[in-house]
Parts: sequence; C-alpha cells; structure tokens
Amino acid sequence: MRFRHPDGSTVHLAYCTNVHPAETLDGVLAQLRDHCEPVRRRLHRDRLGIGLWLAKDAAHALVTDPSALRGLRTELDRRGLEVVTLNGFPYEGFGAEEVKYRVYKPDWADPERLDHTFALARVLAALLPDDVTEGTISTLPLAWRTAATEERTATARTALLTLAERLDALHELTGRSIRIGLEPEPGCVVETTADALAPLTAIAHDRIGICVDTCHLATSFEDPHTALDALTEARVPVVKSQLSAALHAEHPHLPEVRTALAAFDEPRFLHQTRTATAAGLRGTDDLGEALNGDSLPDAAPWRAHFHVPLHAAPAAPLTSTLPVLKSVLTRLVGGPHPLTSHLEVETYTWQALPPELRPRGRTQLADGIAAELTLARDLLTDLGLKELP
Repeated sequence: MRFRHPDGSTVHLAYCTNVHPAETLDGVLAQLRDHCEPVRRRLHRDRLGIGLWLAKDAAHALVTDPSALRGLRTELDRRGLEVVTLNGFPYEGFGAEEVKYRVYKPDWADPERLDHTFALARVLAALLPDDVTEGTISTLPLAWRTAATEERTATARTALLTLAERLDALHELTGRSIRIGLEPEPGCVVETTADALAPLTAIAHDRIGICVDTCHLATSFEDPHTALDALTEARVPVVKSQLSAALHAEHPHLPEVRTALAAFDEPRFLHQTRTATAAGLRGTDDLGEALNGDSLPDAAPWRAHFHVPLHAAPAAPLTSTLPVLKSVLTRLVGGPHPLTSHLEVETYTWQALPPELRPRGRTQLADGIAAELTLARDLLTDLGLKELP
C-alpha cells in the first residue's frame, strides 16, 4: 500500500511474511498464492506491499538462478504484490517448533550473516518495482548479548562496513539503493535505540541505519520522543519501522494477571519481559522465567516481547502497547517530512497466541492481517497521508 505524504513523497506500508514460514522458494511462491493475494483481495486493493522473509535456502536459490528471480518477480506482479523491504533478521528455521535463541544465529561476527544479507540485497534490487529505486532490509542487532566479546563486536562492525561497500557497488551497478537497518531487540547487544547510537555513529555510513520496531521499543520502556530525538541528533537514519505491539500487564503482582500472562508463555518464541524500576530496567529472557518465582520485581508494569495483533488487544486484565506504536508513527510520518518511507506490520505470532485466540485456518488469518493493515492505514490517513491507488 502506498501513501502520499503532505510533502509529496511516497510512504510504503507492507506486512511481513515471516508470519507464513517457508524455507524454500517453492514455499515462498505458495505464500503469495495462499496468503498474500487473499489479504490484498480483502483490502480491495489492486496492489499490496509485502515485506518478504527469505530464509537462507530461498535466498540462495534466487541469487544463483536468474530465471528463478525473474519468475518470482513475475509472480509478484501477477498477484498484485510489490516488495520494497525484506526482513533479514531470521536466517532459517523461523517456522520450527522451537525458535527461541536460534533466531540470533548466525550473528554479525559470522561470515554467513554478511553473505546472506548481501544476497538479500541483490535479490531486493531485482524485485523493486520499476518506479522505486530504494529498498530496505532489517537485520539482527549485531548479536545476542552473551555471544558478544570485544573481538566479535569488532568483527561485526567490520562486516557491516564491508556490507556498506558492497551496497555502494550494487547501487553503481543497478541504480538501486539498498539500505540496512539494525533492529534493536531486548536481550541483544543492541537492545535499545540508545544502544544503537555508538555502533552506528562509528560506522557512519548512510546505507547502515536503524529499524525501529515499536514492540521492541515499548518492551524496553523507551520513550518514543526521546529515542527519535536522539537518533535525529546523531544523524542515524531510520531505515524502516516495524509496526508491532507488545503485551502489557499493568498490575503483574495480581494473581489474575499472572494467570492471564501464563497463557502467553508458549514454547516457540522467546518473550523477553521487562519492567522499569527506580534502579533502571530489569528483565528476564523469557516470560516463563518472569512468572516463576521472584526473578522480576512486580511493583510496576511488565511488558513482554510478544507481538500481539494490532487491532485486537488482549482481554482484560492485559492490554497492548498500541499507544506507543501510535506515538512513534506520529513522529515518523506526522511531521513536515517523514523520517522513514518504509513501514511494515510485523505480527508473526498469530499461531503462538493462546489457543482460543489463534486463527482457525487461512481464511481467519487473512482476515486478521487485513484488519491490522486497515488499522495501520487509518492511522496514516488520520496523520494527513493520502492513500494512493
């Protein structure tokens, strides 16, 4: 979906396909047919933006076979879909029964991460619509914190500089500018936007910036205005933003709240949980760890890294951090000029919701994704952007 900003520029809205796990190119093509096109039809749009997630094997197939890449581009066009952004965070296995810590491997100190990300950039340069010259890719924020040594962190920064040089060469070759955004996430070396300032200003290359995920920002109790002001002052580009909402518990000491939270403690994904105390941010790596015992203070609200559907907040006594998303979006695109042109709804946890909230089959899932995009569209038009055909 495209929108015209009051300054005349175009803002793109997509939804991320990591909600439809696929490891192969055939799986990606099936996604377009079984999920993405049906969502587009529900929205009564001739064109729908999708943020593709391409696992290692799918990306390799595309970058090594020009005919396969042309075939994917043709299939996107045929189904009324367009791609201006990719989710390059998960490397493989995102649809496994247990993902947890595996999603942070390989990290930016491993050569596989650089090779995979540049492969994605080459693919994206070929998939961009004819009238679009800039694409974006979100990626792992360097590494999970326990994997970070001084030596590995230095290696990761060197890899990002190498990537920037390759992206410069790709631009010269294709005329397509691809930018990469580190995506701060709780528990990682770069957990917050503040953590991103030092490595990104050290790299100091306009092709390497930040991806602001509004669930992650909220989970870490970052103030949106403070965070975005700091990025602007440091001249760190907001490459893209993922529109997502975290799980919020206002009174985690209450038994009924603990019971409600326990329903979201599931085995597939890591649900880092945080609370703000007078001594600073406290947290656990997973929701179950927070609920068991007294490892996390419960005198103040808890937030958990669980991407809940934007349009459907959890039932009381829980809620979501949708207000944080709205605040971030207002700052990103509500001013005289947008701070980013690529927005991506990223709720990948539909099948990880408590059983009674999960969609039953493709039809209900498509309905839910369409409802999320409708909410995002309404937020954008309320900010003065005009939806384009």
